[in-house]
Amino acid sequence: MLTRRIFIPKLAVAPVLAVCFISALAGRGLFAQTASAHGDSFVYVGTYTDTPAKGRGIYLYRYEARTGHLTALGAAAEVANPSFLTTDPRNRFLYAVTERGSDPNVKGATSDQTVSSYSINPKTGALTFLNKVSSAGGMPCHLVVDHTGKMLLVADYGSGRVVSYALNPDGSIGSQTGLGQDTGSSVNPQRQEGPHVHSTVLSPDDRFLFTPDLGLDQIKIYRIDPAKETFAPNDPPSISVTPGLGPRHFAFGQGAKFAYAICEMGSSVVVFSYDREKGSLQPIQTISTLPSDFTGQSTAAEIEVDKTGRYLYASNRGSDSITVFGIDQQKGTVTKLQVASTMGKGPRNFKIDPAGERIIAANQNSNLLTLLKIDPHTGQLTPESETADVPAPVCVIFVPAK
Repeated sequence: MLTRRIFIPKLAVAPVLAVCFISALAGRGLFAQTASAHGDSFVYVGTYTDTPAKGRGIYLYRYEARTGHLTALGAAAEVANPSFLTTDPRNRFLYAVTERGSDPNVKGATSDQTVSSYSINPKTGALTFLNKVSSAGGMPCHLVVDHTGKMLLVADYGSGRVVSYALNPDGSIGSQTGLGQDTGSSVNPQRQEGPHVHSTVLSPDDRFLFTPDLGLDQIKIYRIDPAKETFAPNDPPSISVTPGLGPRHFAFGQGAKFAYAICEMGSSVVVFSYDREKGSLQPIQTISTLPSDFTGQSTAAEIEVDKTGRYLYASNRGSDSITVFGIDQQKGTVTKLQVASTMGKGPRNFKIDPAGERIIAANQNSNLLTLLKIDPHTGQLTPESETADVPAPVCVIFVPAK
C-alpha cells in the first residue's frame, strides 16, 4: 500500500509576521479550503522548536472526517515549544504552553516560560495572537480550561505546581487566581528528586481538579471554586500509586465511575474507582502497557478513553505503540487487547477524532503524524496510509470546522 505523505508548506516568514501572513493566505485561498463536509475538523499540532527538527510552533491541518485525509495549512502560530494545547469549551480560543526548563546550561532554558492565548477563526482555522503571561514556574507542560470558559489551569513540571488564571471575555489570559505547590520526592533519584506536576484534568462535572505528580508518585486532588476562579486542596488531598511508577496523565471513564492514570516511568495504567461526591480515588488495578515479550526501554505517555466508554488507549515511547485495552464497564478494570505500532518513533501524544473512527498519533522522534483506524466492534487499530511530516510533533487537538 502506498503511503500518502502530507508536506507542510515552507512559509518563510518572520515570527512577528506569522499571524498577518496567515491572514493574507486566507484571502488568497490557502485557508479558504475550509471544511465543508459534515464533521470535518481543523487539527492543531504542537511541536518542540528547541530541537534539531526546528519546528516553528503550532501547525494547522484540515481533517476530512469521511476519508481521514489531512490537508496541510502551514504554521498557524510561531511560538517556542508549544508542547501542549487546549481550547475553551466553545472552541473560540486556543491556549498553548511554552515548555522550557530552568537549567542554565540548556540553550534558551531560562527564558520565555509562558502561556499564550489565540483567537480561532472558525471558518479558516487561522490563529490570531491575543497575549501571553509568565507561567511563574519551570517548564509548563499541560493546561485545561474549565467548563465555564473563565478559568485556565496550568501544570508546571519543573517547579512542581499548578497555577490558575482568570480568562477575560475576549479570550486573553488575565491575572493569576490560585497556586498549588507540591513538595517532596520519591524513590528514583534521577527522575523523582522533587515534585513534577505533569497534567491538569477536570472531573466531568467540573467540581474537582486532578494533577498527577510524576515526582511524588501521587495524584493531587483539588476542589474547584468557580465563583472565585480558583481551587483549594480536597479532602482527601491526594492518592498515591506504587513508588517508581511516575503518574503522568489521567482520564475518566464513561459515567465517571472509574478513572485511569498513565504512569510514564512504570509503563503502566492504574485503574481507580471514583467517588463523584467526595472527589476521592481508590486504586483497584495496575497493568502494564507493554507487550509481554518487550525487553527494551520504554516510557508511557498519553491515555484516552473512547467515546463509547468500552476501550482505553495508551501510548508507549520505545515500544513505539498504542496499547488497546477493553474496559469492563461494571468493574472498571481493563484487559489488554492489542499493542499496535504507530508506524513512527516516540508517540508522545495522540487524539481520537471527534467521530471516534481514527487516532492521530504524534510521533515526536520521527517527525511524523500517523493515522490508525479504529475497529468499531473490537476497538483495535489498523494503520492507514495517510501520514503527515511535521517537525517534532508532541500534541494534537481537533476543533470543529464551520
